[in-house]
Amino acid sequence: KGPWVAAFDADGTLWDTDMGELFFDYQIKNCGLNLPADPWSHYHELKKVDHRKAYLWLAQINKDRSLQQVRAWAEEAYLAEDPQPIFEFQKNLISFLLENGFLVYIVTASVKWAVEPAARRLGLAEEQVLGVKTAVKDDLISLEQDGPITWREGKAEALLAATKGVRPLFCAGNTTGDTALLES
Repeated sequence: KGPWVAAFDADGTLWDTDMGELFFDYQIKNCGLNLPADPWSHYHELKKVDHRKAYLWLAQINKDRSLQQVRAWAEEAYLAEDPQPIFEFQKNLISFLLENGFLVYIVTASVKWAVEPAARRLGLAEEQVLGVKTAVKDDLISLEQDGPITWREGKAEALLAATKGVRPLFCAGNTTGDTALLES
């Protein structure tokens, strides 16, 4: 008996949007961050070189902002999305898993803080979101990578670290980027 673990990719699996990019767009328009002249082009150029560096950069742009502020922005960005993009069948599945004793995780290549608002709507706590993040020191976001970059193999690595090696009984994903997670 337990602990049973279930893990879900986020974008395209749980909802019909890219939460990390939705949050990035919100930040560009609303948060007064120190960004390059064309933030989207900068992000896409980083992705051409190394997806991991691009995803980490989306967390690093929050340097010297409080974690509380970044989470508040993420909540505002989520609420601005209308209709809210969560797939109802996935919400029902997660409810079923939670009711039956599963520990459920979302494992995303997006910035962790960008995904937390949607996770809460699924009945999950912030700790159940495994995503790209930087270290928080004295409640301020730093540039320092914190944990694996949760892209491709990093998804399985982060999940197994969070579960202390307990492999999931159930996984869901929607792209080849989720293969390592599904194989875990």
